[in-house]
Amino acid sequence: MMRRTVLAVTLALATLPVGAVTAYALPPKHIQGNQTVPVYDYASAIREVVWVQSSVDSDAEPGPDRIAVDIVRPVDPDNPGLQVPAIVEASPYYTLLGRGNELEKKLYLNPNDPTSPIVKMPLYYDNYFVPRGYAFLGVDLSGSTHSTGCLDVGGKAEVFGAKAVIDWLGGNAVAHNAMGQQVFATWFSGKAGMIGKSWDGAMVTGVAATGVPGLATVVPISAVTSWYDYERLNGAVRSNVNSTVGLHDDYTSRPPASCSATRASLVANNGLDYSPFWADRDYVATTANIKASVFLVHGMNDLNVKSSNFGRLWEQLAAAGVPRKLWLSQEQHVDPFDFRRAVWVDTLHRWFDQWLQGLDTGIMDEPQATVERAADTWVDLPEWPPAGTTSPVYYLRPGNGVTGELSTAGPNGGSMAITDLALSESTATTGPQLAKLGRWVFLTPALPQDLHLAGSATVTVRMQSTLSTATLTARLVDYGNQTRVNWESGQGITTGVVEDCWGDNSAADDGCYKKVTKNVINTGVSVLSRGWLDLAHRGSLSSPTGMPALTWQTVTLRLAATDQVIKAGHQLGLVISSTDSSWTTTSATGSLLTFDLGRCILRLPTAPN
Repeated sequence: MMRRTVLAVTLALATLPVGAVTAYALPPKHIQGNQTVPVYDYASAIREVVWVQSSVDSDAEPGPDRIAVDIVRPVDPDNPGLQVPAIVEASPYYTLLGRGNELEKKLYLNPNDPTSPIVKMPLYYDNYFVPRGYAFLGVDLSGSTHSTGCLDVGGKAEVFGAKAVIDWLGGNAVAHNAMGQQVFATWFSGKAGMIGKSWDGAMVTGVAATGVPGLATVVPISAVTSWYDYERLNGAVRSNVNSTVGLHDDYTSRPPASCSATRASLVANNGLDYSPFWADRDYVATTANIKASVFLVHGMNDLNVKSSNFGRLWEQLAAAGVPRKLWLSQEQHVDPFDFRRAVWVDTLHRWFDQWLQGLDTGIMDEPQATVERAADTWVDLPEWPPAGTTSPVYYLRPGNGVTGELSTAGPNGGSMAITDLALSESTATTGPQLAKLGRWVFLTPALPQDLHLAGSATVTVRMQSTLSTATLTARLVDYGNQTRVNWESGQGITTGVVEDCWGDNSAADDGCYKKVTKNVINTGVSVLSRGWLDLAHRGSLSSPTGMPALTWQTVTLRLAATDQVIKAGHQLGLVISSTDSSWTTTSATGSLLTFDLGRCILRLPTAPN
């Protein structure tokens, strides 16, 4: 009877249309229930390098750019045709600066041979995810490491070079191996994800904004979303940052002659005004093209890639209805692996399983946003900004003539004047009850209850200047003693000596990393958000016009997005000053700036408690 049943089933399957039998195929062994599990041996994974042909030719050599891709993917002796999704990180840092908190670099079997297979991939992604049925691709940006082309710092060569890798996975671009033979990603399941921090994160956003097919999800971490916002401050020049020219010079792997034209373009075009050069590097402008889900992570005290970079993107993703998730931390430019390691790896695992393996992990039913309120104190929010968030108006009032008032009761007339002096952030924000040249502080009364800020505040002032140019700086400040993350010390973390391990290992790559702890400080002054504006750019970032001397002008300044809670009993301050010597290289002009306080307001994004 059993033999007859088996024969009948076999004959029935044989009569089905081609492909119909796949409905009876067992799931891959790395899937158990609604998650992937580590079943493939990492040490024996396939390690190979291919060069993908870009659609861009950015160097002085003939032919399109060739993008080097180091691949680590699982092998299943029982299933030679195993197909898996791909996790992709495109970076210029792989062999110069290195990746991650410990600055790991790619290591090759033969370091002097660019065709040699990789033996150590930076970071834990391959150690953790390859045994769970993923491929990991470490992509050298155009002009870096083993790729040809040129680093154009966020431009088309980099973005379309990285995009070509996603195209190749889906069969829409050409790649060759070290012997010049064309190769195909027959092992690819059809879904790719990208992840990366900072410059790498810029590539995540930039490629997603092309709408490339096959890119199912992206994870931008402290990512540049607009290179103008990274290097410029609404017409002011920011300090403490490497320029596009400097980034090219520091991380290019090409001979100078190959990329002299690209470098000359960077020198000539990265001006103060928003131009086609910057528009090419503004991924927020093309957010409507994004088809991938987005898991966005940013530090609210990040003064390398400022939080304005996440705020504008998040607003556009929401408007487009893109599936999305958000983590906001109190650290500066720090990867979540180094400020909330175990929870991050688990969350990222479930996110990739959801979007790349097609498993219902439940992650999209969880709260949309997770925010760090204080060191290692996290809260979940159903959505961000929270439902019911409004923007009440606070009026700037003269107060006692030394310290002004922030009040929702209405305007109270009067005026104030400040001289354009170069003030450090500490000088501008400390001692709010003291008279200081070059700044004015407006304070709320002691708060009767917690005040939750969620979003981007704006400051609108009616002002005039004795000179045609000056800088306007505004800061929201929490005045009140509290233990906070000390983001100014080690960006908020201290690296220890004890390691923990995440994933499998090989002889050259152990997937183990030093544990970190949070740095904290008790302080009575905390800057929550900042904004800067060169007043010649008050009406247009692309077409500046000088301030007519002694002529009243209305100027609006948007501050960086944030999510902070000011505790009951504290005071919220708005600090108005001119040239900021801490975060800009702009020179003070000595201009006298006068403000008509009866027409000056702060719109504060306020969420329900």
